[in-house]
Amino acid sequence: MNGALGVRWDDLPLLRDRAVSLLLSGPARTPALAERIFNIRHGPPRLAASLVREVLGADPRFQIRSDRWVLTEEPPSYGEVSLCDVDFVVVDVESTGGSPGRGDRVTEVAAVRMRNGELVDCFESLVNPERPIPPSVTALTNITEEMVADAPKFRDLLEPLKQTLRGAVFVAHNVGFDWRFLDSEFRRSGGGRLEGERLCTLRLARRLHPELRRRSLGVLANHYAIPMESHHRAGDDARATAELLGRFLERLGEEGISDWGGLQRYLKPARRRKKPKRRKKKNGTGTSGAA
Repeated sequence: MNGALGVRWDDLPLLRDRAVSLLLSGPARTPALAERIFNIRHGPPRLAASLVREVLGADPRFQIRSDRWVLTEEPPSYGEVSLCDVDFVVVDVESTGGSPGRGDRVTEVAAVRMRNGELVDCFESLVNPERPIPPSVTALTNITEEMVADAPKFRDLLEPLKQTLRGAVFVAHNVGFDWRFLDSEFRRSGGGRLEGERLCTLRLARRLHPELRRRSLGVLANHYAIPMESHHRAGDDARATAELLGRFLERLGEEGISDWGGLQRYLKPARRRKKPKRRKKKNGTGTSGAA
């Protein structure tokens, strides 16, 4: 297991990782770091300096030289970490709508943790969203307001869910959707912001199966003969996605992709060649020499 790649919440490591990213481009003065790390603008200089020293001062990777913070060493690279040594946690959430920014909330969450292709942990629960569930969403998920009325609120699930997620690469089919909802719920509940590496099985499917016109979870499950009892329920979708990930990792191994860095290079979109610009014809009668 290589938890350095995985989900994390602890404030100081997150702030220090942010400082590393900023200082990779060169030295920076304390006010600039305070603004970028803490979003402090035009604040008291002494407060900014105190906060930056508190976060970076005890970490040997950072040092002040000539009034500027610098990195004393390159951050570790995880590119060569074998995929066999990476824990993956496959997540699926159901929600009251499509946008946490507009107030939509999670109604069900499932997280299936995998190591070397084997399921090692599973978390699954309905969630009281503390707001009504639209009839159109109930028609899609079969999750009713009666089902979630006595379900735990998200804040009551923080610790067991964190235990399943912590230190594992976050995986989902269309990963941005599930990540945004969980990040929103964690922040709302005082659990901190989600950080860490993500892997999208939809993106992987586009690379591995260019011949398929559609790559929804249902289509891919049918393609690989993966059973799905209840589509649009978090537990069944997460387990189907986990099995799909296992098949994808096997395919990647057959193509010689065995470490995290190789997987990232494989997923990186190819650069499109620019079309050569057409040369404009000059106005005039030409020089054909016709009499």
